[in-house]
Amino acid sequence: MDIQSWTYLIVGISFAIYIGIAIWSRASSTKEFYVAGGNVSPLANGMATAADWMSAASFISMAGLISFMGRDGSVYLMGWTGGYVLLALLLAPYLRKFGKFTVPDFVGDRYYSQTARLVAVVCAIFVSFTYVAGQMRGVGIVFSRFLEVDINMGVLIGMAIVFFYAVLGGMKGITYTQVAQYCVLIFAYLVPAIFISIALTGNMIPQFGFGSDIVSEPGTSLLDKLDGLQTELGLAAYTEGTKGMLDMLFITAALMVGTAGLPHVIVRFFTVPKVKDARISAGYALVFIAILYTTAPAIAAFARTNLILSVSEQPYAKVPQWFKNWEKTKLIAFTDKNQDGLIQYVGNEEHNELVIDKDIIVLANPEIAKLPNWVIGLVAAGGLAAALSTAAGLLLVISTSIAHDLFKKILRPDMSDKGELTAARIAAGGAVVIAGYFGINPPGFVAQVVAFAFGLAASSFFPVIIMGIFSKRMNKEGAIVGMIVGLIFTVTYIIYFKFVNPGNNNAAHWLWGISPEGIGTLGMLLNFAVAAIIAKFTPPPPDNVVEMIENIRVPNSNKV
Repeated sequence: MDIQSWTYLIVGISFAIYIGIAIWSRASSTKEFYVAGGNVSPLANGMATAADWMSAASFISMAGLISFMGRDGSVYLMGWTGGYVLLALLLAPYLRKFGKFTVPDFVGDRYYSQTARLVAVVCAIFVSFTYVAGQMRGVGIVFSRFLEVDINMGVLIGMAIVFFYAVLGGMKGITYTQVAQYCVLIFAYLVPAIFISIALTGNMIPQFGFGSDIVSEPGTSLLDKLDGLQTELGLAAYTEGTKGMLDMLFITAALMVGTAGLPHVIVRFFTVPKVKDARISAGYALVFIAILYTTAPAIAAFARTNLILSVSEQPYAKVPQWFKNWEKTKLIAFTDKNQDGLIQYVGNEEHNELVIDKDIIVLANPEIAKLPNWVIGLVAAGGLAAALSTAAGLLLVISTSIAHDLFKKILRPDMSDKGELTAARIAAGGAVVIAGYFGINPPGFVAQVVAFAFGLAASSFFPVIIMGIFSKRMNKEGAIVGMIVGLIFTVTYIIYFKFVNPGNNNAAHWLWGISPEGIGTLGMLLNFAVAAIIAKFTPPPPDNVVEMIENIRVPNSNKV
């Protein structure tokens, strides 16, 4: 069968499984809709968390970024992996012991303020919509290439699928759907990596192939070969970076603490029965995540090597079929500037004739390496699984923030359980529509958009959650002002350099050389500093709040 037939078959089967699970696990109460009834096993929750965590940015875009950025791209690998460890150790068990549905729930109760709850709701919605834009963009890219539909139509198809199982099943349906999606995405990620590793290095384990010699050139390591290819094109050596160390540090830190502040990941730890189960499921998730994350650098190096050898200095009239396939999507484009018919892929922007969207690298990798058509279809299904699983989790956060934290807790406290469930489903439907708009009109490529979401989470949620757990003195005034200052500073910085004045988006104009991707770290520090100062000069929290903090931090034999 051809690529499209295989794709239709594999994607069709996977979608049928997701929809079947959603119907089987339909939520019948608000607790099932918000936290899957609180009785998900640690193993299943670990898989679901991994799928929720490994979004289109991880599956589609991270290896693409590393492939193009080389050493500089490692910030995404280090930041996202380290951030999950931070979340598992410092936040998840305590928030699970708190026992509420959402992060705004924690913020509102911990800071004894409806205003704090409202600010947290706004932050959750803002961060989630920024993040979900990247997921819908990833869905559109996969559909546009492998099902040969317009990117916008691909986004609409993805919206319909997510709408069905997110609105129908809530967290219960999403959880068990994400277990299936993890199995699909990890299999789809590893199979081509193993095939290509064997072909290039003779080693079937990609992580070892990454540091091995090339089969065709004994004695020459893959990375040495890639460094040579890059420098021949006038690019920086693959293993050398161009970013300043301070910017690298700030981007990594923003991704780490942003991870720990992402509401759609945190809520996963409310779905297990006990605090002990939250810790165990965090350990499972870390293992499941590590399988993909340790493979990504190898895929990046394999893809970069094959890409350069496949197209650089090749006659355009004789380009491989994969090039023509992706050219139809307008995600790769050739402009013959010197009219010699050869593809000049060089580091000099004035003379470079090839433009490649970073998001296509993982998806195009099997075609570039000439793998069987069924592998290409499998990768398409994996990309969709990664994007849809995270999109569903984000949309649930948006719907619960609106229905539970805004309507039930602030606007309509007398709302019935049935009314709240209806409101949550309506909010989820509305969120799907808005997410689709951002997918059609994204503010950047997938991982870049997601990086902004992490920066926003770092500057808003992380400080108030950390201080809420570990500081008995932090009060509502400090938390509210800190969140607002951190978020406004970060948003303003990003909007200025990315949209208002993109011509100045370079290290020469950045504050202390810190890029918009890393500014969330500075926003976080401002949040901490402002909150501490305000709290020092305002009344301390009431005794019942201090007692609540102590109960969260001290183990209870009946709940562990």
